[in-house]
Amino acid sequence: MAFGGVLADANITAALDACKDAGTFEHKKFFKSCGLHDKSADDIKKAFAIIDQDKSGFIEEDELKLFLQNFKSGARVLNDAETKAFLGAGDTDGDGKIGADEFVVLVKKNNGAK
Repeated sequence: MAFGGVLADANITAALDACKDAGTFEHKKFFKSCGLHDKSADDIKKAFAIIDQDKSGFIEEDELKLFLQNFKSGARVLNDAETKAFLGAGDTDGDGKIGADEFVVLVKKNNGAK
């Protein structure tokens, strides 16, 4: 698994199970339940590098649609509403994509998520 050594397989499975139905993905809950929220900025940037599949230095909307598949092949694709909400939460400078530093802030700022 791409996140081996960074995240526990059991946590990834639990996080994916919690959002397996369309319309149920919430990035705050996902980051908390998979354990990424508790990782260092360096580990979060390692995760960013995995998600940034075209290695552009940014996560664009098409990469966000496939976000869950980075954690486990065969996971579902995010729907348009989920993708737009995710992008809106992470794109703090309004350029239509999420950079590495924006991703770290997005993951870490969700302290109240359950």
